[in-house]
Amino acid sequence: MAARTTPSRPRRGRLSLRAKLTGSMVFLLTVVCLIVGVVSEFALDVFLTRQVDQQLSAAATRSLVFAGNFRPPDDGPRPDEAGQHPLGQNVGTVSGTFDGPRLVRDDSISEHGERLHLTAAQQAVMRSVPADGKPHTVSFADLGEYRLMALPVTGTSDVVVTGLPMKPVTDTLLTVGLILFGVAAAGVLGAAFLGAFAVRRTLRPLERVAATAGRVTELPLDRGAVALSIRVPESDTDPRTEVGQVGSALNLMLGHVAQALAARHDSELRVRQFVADASHELRTPLAAIRGYAELAARGSALVPPDVAHSMGRIQSEAVRMSALVEDLLLLARLDDGRPLDVREADLTRLVADAVGDAQVAGRGHRWLLELPPDPVLVLGDVQRLHQVLANLLANARTHTPPGTTVVTALTRSADGDAVLTVTDDGPGIAPELLPEVFERFARGDSSRSRTAGGTGLGLAIACAVVVAHHGTIEVRSRPGRTEFAVRLPVAVPAQRAHSLGTTRPQLGTGSSSS
Repeated sequence: MAARTTPSRPRRGRLSLRAKLTGSMVFLLTVVCLIVGVVSEFALDVFLTRQVDQQLSAAATRSLVFAGNFRPPDDGPRPDEAGQHPLGQNVGTVSGTFDGPRLVRDDSISEHGERLHLTAAQQAVMRSVPADGKPHTVSFADLGEYRLMALPVTGTSDVVVTGLPMKPVTDTLLTVGLILFGVAAAGVLGAAFLGAFAVRRTLRPLERVAATAGRVTELPLDRGAVALSIRVPESDTDPRTEVGQVGSALNLMLGHVAQALAARHDSELRVRQFVADASHELRTPLAAIRGYAELAARGSALVPPDVAHSMGRIQSEAVRMSALVEDLLLLARLDDGRPLDVREADLTRLVADAVGDAQVAGRGHRWLLELPPDPVLVLGDVQRLHQVLANLLANARTHTPPGTTVVTALTRSADGDAVLTVTDDGPGIAPELLPEVFERFARGDSSRSRTAGGTGLGLAIACAVVVAHHGTIEVRSRPGRTEFAVRLPVAVPAQRAHSLGTTRPQLGTGSSSS
């Protein structure tokens, strides 16, 4: 019977290797796209601004030439009234000639190609530009950002200020930025899907290696003959790749494990054979010892009291050793797969008889019995099933203090199996002893104090017999409650009944003491 363990749950928040690789690739690609976009926008901004500065220099030169050739008198007509303005200027150009704080000429052109008159606020911004012949970026409240250049007029105190709008540059940067963002987003999404597919394909050999290891964990490696033939496929053991190195190392490890299991099985067979032979050979001398001890006990009145006491101890110990030998021999027979005496057995009557015997043997305990209204019939060895019940009840009586209540219940499960439980309200079993409870010669600790001797084979025999009947046995224990549960199939087909005598039992782990 395999031990029942609760599988560990994966921790939340942990990502798989596939997710980590895909996420790292997408993150790096996003960072690269972001850097490329920022650098491209910055370089494009510098390039377009330089072009604007070149155009501004040409426009400022034209304005300067025009201002040097035509300057109206203080009381003459304004340039717009005269209808004269610099030729070749682009739409959106602002230009003005200032004599100190006074505007001499206004040669600005709107975005629609019409004459634009500068407001007082615009004139103040233009007068603030130094006449150093260098472009400066300023912002008009109503026109937006402009690049302005101020040039002095030779031979006069006039200063010509010319400006070009930065709106085309801003619009171009925005358009290019949106294009770069769209292309980068599409590229990142495409790379995420293609990368996930590539990573999944790349990790398939590792998944096959993990699947091989998973199949090995499902094998019953704890006892018996194990044919450990599972190996990683040869295609996944290429030492030139990392996954191949893992697969090759796993195959090598499985080979060593298979050899160790074979050696362990051979050792177990030799030990079992020795136990069987020794038990069989010990039966004859033990029977002789018991016979002579009984014969000597008949004449105990003719010998001194100390001799009579010694003969009585010899007889009791011979009986105890005979029981130990019989238990060892029974386990050896079950290990060899000896046939059971299979017949129809009334499990209800067996439980009632076993509890009655336990009540006589343990009068200091309180024995309760719960039986179904209808008999529960199973196919099995009546003598061995009775031995299972007797061992469970003896275990409860031996390892619990007087006054403990022991409840024996027989029910049918939802799937029709017979379920037998033996529950006591004793001190319970230490958690560290639970994995060894059905092992041979297992002993309880002081929390379940022993009031009588024992061989430590009771629960091991019970487990072996139950497994030989294709049943299960398990135990749950905590302070104040220990429950052994035996589940046996009720309706067994004829061919399965025949297999009861040919199946080799595999003892497992549980959680109590024998």
